Amino acid sequence: MQGHPFHLVEFSPWPLLNSMAILCMPAGLVYYIRGGSSTLLILGLVATALISYLWWRDVVRESTMQGFHTSYVTRGLKVGVFLFIVSEVSFFFAFFWAYFHASLAPSIEIGGTWPPIGISTLETFQVPLLNTSVLLLSGVSITWAHHSVEEADHKGAIQGMFMTLVLGFYFVYLQYGEYAETCFSIADSIYGTTFFLATGFHGLHVLVGATFISVTFFRLVFMHFDKAHHIGFLSAAWYWHFVDVVWLFLYVSIYWWGS
Repeated sequence: MQGHPFHLVEFSPWPLLNSMAILCMPAGLVYYIRGGSSTLLILGLVATALISYLWWRDVVRESTMQGFHTSYVTRGLKVGVFLFIVSEVSFFFAFFWAYFHASLAPSIEIGGTWPPIGISTLETFQVPLLNTSVLLLSGVSITWAHHSVEEADHKGAIQGMFMTLVLGFYFVYLQYGEYAETCFSIADSIYGTTFFLATGFHGLHVLVGATFISVTFFRLVFMHFDKAHHIGFLSAAWYWHFVDVVWLFLYVSIYWWGS
């Protein structure tokens, strides 16, 4: 029996195997772009998904069945999630820096104006506004689910998470339709580059968040959370609120002010 409240994890093959699988994805993508086969890329994607599932399965067992996530461990996990979100803020800060650097002082190469000459921007109060409403509503629904978990309302928590999941995938669908309607590409000046990089990476984060919420939803169904222990749920909620806030900045700066 251990004489401390911390969780000393056992030896696991998943970190090493997952890093090798993740390495296959960019290598396979470069090989595919240069005219090669897509086998390595597909192998990397499948292996990463499978190994991640096995790794997360072990973490769920450690926290839910074996009781290794004490209050000290939970506190450390919260700090880890917070620092991860801070790193994500820094990631998106770079895109906003590039966007405002180009838009506040447009160079003569793009016509000395913003948006650049020849760029027809998207309508601010059509699909982008609908996307904003969808994400804000999803933030409300996941907050409802959070309060339901803390009040031991299992049915309300499941309903809130399911609504959040539906709204998240609906946002991705709307974003895909928006991309299909744009009359510019990522190669059309600095505007196209910053637009698709910023909104595209945000869309990727929405997909990651929706996957996170999907796992959390099924864990809710299987009664893995209670009032005292729901760090997995809390991490998903924090990440989703981060995605919401980033989109608000994107909407105001790119779709509204930048148009």
